[in-house]
Amino acid sequence: MTAHTARTAGAERAESAEGVRPTPADTSAGDVGGLPWIEDAGKIAPSDARALSRLFFARLQDLEEGTPAHQYARNTLIEMNLSLVRFAAGRFRSRGGGDMEDIVQVGTIGLIKAIDRFELSREVEFTSFAVPYITGEIKRFFRDTTWAVHVPRRLQELRVDIARTKESLVTELDRDPTVPELAEHMGLSEDEVTEGIVAANGYAAGSLDVPADPSEAGRRHAPGRTFADVLGGPDPALETVENLHALAPLLGCLDDRDRRIIDMRFVQEMTQARIGAELGISQMHVSRLISRILRTLRSGMLVEE
Repeated sequence: MTAHTARTAGAERAESAEGVRPTPADTSAGDVGGLPWIEDAGKIAPSDARALSRLFFARLQDLEEGTPAHQYARNTLIEMNLSLVRFAAGRFRSRGGGDMEDIVQVGTIGLIKAIDRFELSREVEFTSFAVPYITGEIKRFFRDTTWAVHVPRRLQELRVDIARTKESLVTELDRDPTVPELAEHMGLSEDEVTEGIVAANGYAAGSLDVPADPSEAGRRHAPGRTFADVLGGPDPALETVENLHALAPLLGCLDDRDRRIIDMRFVQEMTQARIGAELGISQMHVSRLISRILRTLRSGMLVEE
């Protein structure tokens, strides 16, 4: 369709389209580039919007970018075709993870990109051209914002590929495929497939208030424990294990007498007086020796950290 044919067809529809008015007397023809003046483009019926869009696109390509006429044509095209965004957004209503208003706003970005890149010479309806842009932006929005745990985009896309492959193999094998079978079918290593399966667990997070026993999930007043009740906590003994692990080589560096003193004092829990009697030295001497040994060990622990 030539620009002249599009302009003529659009003008004929413009005469009967609700909301379309001739250019008002106080607005010069140059202000809107010779296009019909539309009071509220959002109220244009979809069938009229298609014809008017061809007219506006034909004129838009001749208008200088940045002029009032160009802005009017572009903005009117956006408003007239917002029904495409609402249609595409409705298909994602059941997916959750996003407010419908946010989805429409994201889809509008796709619509604007389509308007800026559309050319009548493509000989394709604008609706067919625009919908992939709109849905693409919405899908990108869900991909980037609806994961409960953020994972790299590579793993997000791998999750989708694994799901598709698994669905195909279930039909073929009549059972769930194994990791080696998925890896062979996808041309990946088993480690890569496993990584993608693990990453898929980050897509949705479960509530800690869900009953730990699945049989109690449907009860309103289930007496059983929830996942929050069975969560583990930090084990203080772990720090002791780490300290002992770091201390072992330091004890090995002590001489025999110092190791014997440490054993008698902290393993056998002997008093300083009794240690002194065992070694034939005074209690005061034992106290000084223990203090020196502990300083040496403490210094070594700090160096290890």
